[in-house]
Amino acid sequence: MKLHIKKGDTVIVNSGEHKGKKGTVLKVLVKKNRAIVEGVNMVKKATKPTAEKNEGGFVETEASIHLSNLMLICPETGKPTRIGRKLVETDGVARLVRYSKKSENKKEIK
Repeated sequence: MKLHIKKGDTVIVNSGEHKGKKGTVLKVLVKKNRAIVEGVNMVKKATKPTAEKNEGGFVETEASIHLSNLMLICPETGKPTRIGRKLVETDGVARLVRYSKKSENKKEIK
């Protein structure tokens, strides 16, 4: 299954409680159609004391957010954009690349 978001992409939340927040994708959970975005959807988790950490307490971490609530930010314009895919041949090898539909010259997104 092809997803429109990959690890390392800069995204914006387009709906829900965290609408308008921007962040970098830290991890994509493919089977669940969710992603963990830096600084978005923060939750507090209780931790028990362990041998390494003598103190327990609460730790704030990022929770996953559904991919349908995320939109990629175009690296050229800095605005949210939809993603397209096209076949590009380089050195006789065809590969599928993502491109921004918002940009006028439709450059590929790394």
